[in-house]
Amino acid sequence: SALAFFVALERPFPLWSFVRFPPHMAYLLPHLNDGWSVDQAIVNEEEKLVLIRFGHDHDETCMQVDDTLADVAEKVKNFCVIFLVDTTEVPDFNKMYELYDPCSMMFFHRNKHIMVDLGTGNNNKINWALTDRQELIDIIETVYRGARKGRGLIVGPKDYSTKYRY
Repeated sequence: SALAFFVALERPFPLWSFVRFPPHMAYLLPHLNDGWSVDQAIVNEEEKLVLIRFGHDHDETCMQVDDTLADVAEKVKNFCVIFLVDTTEVPDFNKMYELYDPCSMMFFHRNKHIMVDLGTGNNNKINWALTDRQELIDIIETVYRGARKGRGLIVGPKDYSTKYRY
């Protein structure tokens, strides 16, 4: 209520002094702190794509990914919501989604896991630091368009296999 808001403003200490902010850019994106919140984020989103970054806020790979996600979040907000999940704080999904990498991004649409073929052999998740903002936007957009059509496996816009790297 409005009264509670004004009472909070009159405190002798800043309200945010007790809030634990994750390091680096991770504080710009919403965190899901328990298994129920993760489930609800996936289940309750009817139209938009749900991108969840599983990992640790203090991990170097995740910091790079979080920077990229924070930058693209505003550009993709009309068709994708982005959440962060700490795999130590929320270990419920580690075994189910094989979250053994330092940082993994997964896509969900209408309570269904969406697989993405990026040429790496692992279609379940993106488990490397994707730092190119435009590439990430292209992947999110491609996954969203395919998921809206009911596809469970979407071929990515770019092949990330090592056979084309010289």
